[in-house]
Amino acid sequence: MIVVWTAAAFLAGSLMFSYWIGRLKRLNLKTYGDGNPGAINLWKAAGYGYGIAGISLDFLKGYLPMLWLHHSGVVTGYWLVLPAAAAILGHICSPFTGWKGGKAIAVTFGVWSGLTGFSATLAYAVILAVLLLASRRLEKGSPTSSESDAFHVVLGMLMLTIYLVLDNYDWSYVLLGIVNFLLLAYSHRKELLGVKGINS
Repeated sequence: MIVVWTAAAFLAGSLMFSYWIGRLKRLNLKTYGDGNPGAINLWKAAGYGYGIAGISLDFLKGYLPMLWLHHSGVVTGYWLVLPAAAAILGHICSPFTGWKGGKAIAVTFGVWSGLTGFSATLAYAVILAVLLLASRRLEKGSPTSSESDAFHVVLGMLMLTIYLVLDNYDWSYVLLGIVNFLLLAYSHRKELLGVKGINS
């Protein structure tokens, strides 16, 4: 049964709403900006309204399956890590976009919101805000680079995992934090390694 739920979560995560919205607008996000078919690139290409729609749908595809699994009791304990990670991996490696998906930030927020009732999500948001403010102060108010933003996202997940340990969360959540950290490091590998995007 866990195989079925993991596959279903992967399928949900792989639904590339932002890319499809872009296609409806006659935009191919894979040839725009950094080539990322996710919501941030949709925001840049089509405007904030479409970007917010993309972010919301990406959030929900992580949130709704995890909320149901968590509260139904169908999958519990460490087994929950598999469908949770699969939802995130589905967005990163979507079969609908040639196995090249997005950065998985919105779906990550959705997964953690569904599993923890927004508590871990709030902690992650605060961590990212603090990292951004610290970076802005160090850069004397200059806009952050895509490399810096990627570093914040990945480091923030590592810090969230440490927070989960300190706040006595179940160890299954700590394991998910480690897996999520690795997945985000993979999805942001080009920025972390300083590889330039298509048009950037």
